[in-house]
Amino acid sequence: MTNDQIAIFDADNHYYEAHDAFIRHVPPRMRSRCVEWIELENGRKYHVIGGWIDRGSNPSFNPISKPGVLRQYFRGNPENKTSAELVRSALEPMPPEYMDRDARIARMDEQQLEAAWLFPTQGVLYEEPLKKDVEAVRTTFTAFNRWLEEDWGITYQDRIFTAPYISLADVDWACAELEWALERDARIVVMRPSAVFTRNGPRNPGHTDFDPFWARVNEAGITVVTHIGATRHDNNGYDQKSFDVLGMLPRPTIANFHRARNINDFLASMVFDKLFERFPNLRIASVENGADFVGGLLKTLAGTHERLGGYFAEDPVESFREHVWVNPFWEDDIGEIVDLMGPDRVILGSDWPHMEGLERPRDIFEEITEIPVDVQQKILHANTAALNERRPA
Repeated sequence: MTNDQIAIFDADNHYYEAHDAFIRHVPPRMRSRCVEWIELENGRKYHVIGGWIDRGSNPSFNPISKPGVLRQYFRGNPENKTSAELVRSALEPMPPEYMDRDARIARMDEQQLEAAWLFPTQGVLYEEPLKKDVEAVRTTFTAFNRWLEEDWGITYQDRIFTAPYISLADVDWACAELEWALERDARIVVMRPSAVFTRNGPRNPGHTDFDPFWARVNEAGITVVTHIGATRHDNNGYDQKSFDVLGMLPRPTIANFHRARNINDFLASMVFDKLFERFPNLRIASVENGADFVGGLLKTLAGTHERLGGYFAEDPVESFREHVWVNPFWEDDIGEIVDLMGPDRVILGSDWPHMEGLERPRDIFEEITEIPVDVQQKILHANTAALNERRPA
């Protein structure tokens, strides 16, 4: 079987948000507490998020970096260029398929993609600066999800599947927003890998406070994706000037040194809080968090089980493998992750059209040449397609 004969269900595609994505459905009285635009003296426009000017991003997306321009950087940077130099060398006006669903379908045809999960670009970054204002979190992401439905659809032509954003900061709101998504045939919802900041302080995602939400997820059989996003641990308390996840500075930083810290703690807390024992029909997919953490986490879970043998009702390692699916970065040792998780628990995505992803989604075949074809079919298509189907309890 040739590569062209293997269908791809891309587990990590992205759109770029419209200019008014975070504003269109926000009541005027709340805009100063949510997201606004500002134009500074340099003529550039930025987002103001809860009163904080985000100078580190380019929310106007014009020009935008071409997909895959950082691939050589993550391959070891043979030309010894900074990532900023690589990005500046490959800028272009915004292509229509990054913001328009019909243009995207046409591009998917060219890319030989059968289907794709689409995630936010900016949307996964904004809960963190708003977390101390729960009403602003609720308002912002209610508005964002309504924009998402209008511009992209939740399920479009049975090929594009977008993920409404859920925060557990207000569990009643999370339950209502989940119902809204289920009514619109959502197959996935997305949240950031972080402790949850509530009015009563931070909570683990598996805390019993959130059981009403997880009970409904368990009943409906929808997949919850935890996608990389901004959290308070990105710098682990170090100087904010070192916040540089993509290595855009000419020196190493804490933020890009260990990107897996957040997802490691998020998933470990779910197991430690016995979330999967309470709700055995949960399916959690980790997307764009990489997979370097998996071996160490499984070892930690095994050691914890050995020391606290009476705590868990089931082996935490096997529980993890049953309920969690992992999307490695393309530059990870994908074969090793298949060995650790099993071929049924690995999903692949291109991160297209982001600069740190692949130039073309089917370039992923270059990274899996040593993996048997039957396993390639699972991790490129069958596993994601199965997660995309509701599995009611």
